[in-house]
Amino acid sequence: MMFYKFAYPLPMVAFFAIIISQAGAYDPLDPNGNITIKWDIMSWTPDGYVAVVTMTNFQMYRHIMSPGWTLGWVWAKKEVIWSMVGAQATEQGDCSKFKGNVPHCCKKNPTVVDLLPGVPYNQQIANCCKGGVVSSWSQDSSTAVSSFQVGVGRAGTSNKTVNLPLNFTLLGPGLGYTCSGAKKVPSTVFLTPDGRRKTQALMTWNVTCTYNQILASRYPSCCVSMSSFYNSTITPCPSCSCGCQNNNNCISSDAEIESVVGKNRTRSRNSNAMIRCTNHMCPIRVHWHVKLNYKEYWRVKMTVTNFNYAMNYTQWTLVAQHPNLHNITQVFSFEYKPLLPYKYTNDTGMFYGLKFYNDVLKEAGADGNVQSELILKKDMSTFTFKQGWAFPRKIYFNGDECAMPAPDEYPYLPNSANSKLISISTMASFLLLVFANLLGMI
Repeated sequence: MMFYKFAYPLPMVAFFAIIISQAGAYDPLDPNGNITIKWDIMSWTPDGYVAVVTMTNFQMYRHIMSPGWTLGWVWAKKEVIWSMVGAQATEQGDCSKFKGNVPHCCKKNPTVVDLLPGVPYNQQIANCCKGGVVSSWSQDSSTAVSSFQVGVGRAGTSNKTVNLPLNFTLLGPGLGYTCSGAKKVPSTVFLTPDGRRKTQALMTWNVTCTYNQILASRYPSCCVSMSSFYNSTITPCPSCSCGCQNNNNCISSDAEIESVVGKNRTRSRNSNAMIRCTNHMCPIRVHWHVKLNYKEYWRVKMTVTNFNYAMNYTQWTLVAQHPNLHNITQVFSFEYKPLLPYKYTNDTGMFYGLKFYNDVLKEAGADGNVQSELILKKDMSTFTFKQGWAFPRKIYFNGDECAMPAPDEYPYLPNSANSKLISISTMASFLLLVFANLLGMI
């Protein structure tokens, strides 16, 4: 009978593992976010077909930055890639069986990457050749698409004989994405440029890829620190937020920084070992500072600091969740868009850099930070500085949730103070400053 006592734990463990995995892939701030890969067969060839593959990023705030996406799959039978436009397979494989024309790729499991900008026009198609960089949908839907054309041989030549590829994988650029199987869908309909005629693909199938932060890394990739004008205490990022420090995984001295920061640093060292030694060991820190209090408004300063000496963050995004964001009045130096995943909730917003100004967060160093200030209008029915209300509920950087301090560590409002008194003291300080300046002018 003792056997039956332990008969259920293993199935239950497996069940809960699946549930946790699926929960990690679900993002409550972007419940419908995914990357959809669509294959449209545009024409049949004597031994296969020509298809246009379109990758669309429907994630509201998670983009694919440099060095870009990598797409892989496994052929169902003995298919080969005769040609590609707008992308290339990273390996040709063994094509020794072919005489005369040699395929572009003969591997059973090809791996495909986008072409770099500036390739000849005869190697380009629409939405290709951006080095695999794909914007998030909210940031710029026009650049949230990447496409390439592939000519497939030794394949079926009709809707009934084509075999769909299997086991799709997507790196964007790192781990974290899980892709569904290919599924036949109604053929894509295209509109001619003059808008007077519709055409359609001969056959279409979709693959849906979703992101799971747990699969991407065992640790977060960012953390949050806090401070305020009403308390001199600075709440740092939690210790070991992104792993703990040892002698081999970070840079501590100026001499070591000089020795590794150079033209070939990314080739010679692992970027994970190029992070400045800190108590949190995160490549990114977001600092939220409650700066000022006015009669009807309050002001916040946000600073994003890069501690990674081997990486620039292009087209970075920052998402904040706070109940007062529905009353945001002005944002300095950043672009801002509200995120509305649910009809009756407006407490989440996305911040990102101004194009050609601060849309690149540079590597660690003097220029490795970006800053913004927010002015928010008070809702007097809910506004307070008590119990950490002025600090964000969640922060995401580049789509990954950041490690937050424990609520009891937030900068607290002194017992002798309240919001009204703070407002009065702030105004008094301002008036004293103006009076002193006037005296200086006399």
